[in-house]
Amino acid sequence: MTSIETRPETARGRAMYEMLLAVHAVIRRNLELIQELAAQALDGADPEELRRQLHTLKRDGMLWRLQVNCLRYCSFVHSHHNAEDADFFVELRETNPAISPGIDRLQADHRRVSDDLDAVEDAANRLAEDDGQQAREAVVETLQALRENLLAHLEYEERVIEATVRRVRELP
Repeated sequence: MTSIETRPETARGRAMYEMLLAVHAVIRRNLELIQELAAQALDGADPEELRRQLHTLKRDGMLWRLQVNCLRYCSFVHSHHNAEDADFFVELRETNPAISPGIDRLQADHRRVSDDLDAVEDAANRLAEDDGQQAREAVVETLQALRENLLAHLEYEERVIEATVRRVRELP
């Protein structure tokens, strides 16, 4: 048992960890939804039909939904990671200085995932101009890289910071 684990948990810390898990669940669920849309665009839809849908039913078309969902999702994950870097991780380091190497890795993960998100955004934006097989494959490839890195990051984060988060100080 580490020294942080000998301290009592706080109500605020338990709530913060539960909120983190809830946000991570949304990230995981949305990532799966976006990948399903990408797979449908890649595997199940005729390019001419997709092009017709894009022009006539733009708001409900598969490619448009894929593009919009990817961009919203990327923005959400960027915001979540920025908030962690700016405030949350600072408080964790103050609560438990021994966690610093884990936080350093999490921040490096954030930079890698940010690059992955940018690649997904670029690929999704290209779908508006070219809905061909190569453009679709680029979306799927970038999503696979994002999924691999993001899921590994979420699992590591949940494991490494749990004891510290659960013991952050109560606010006055």
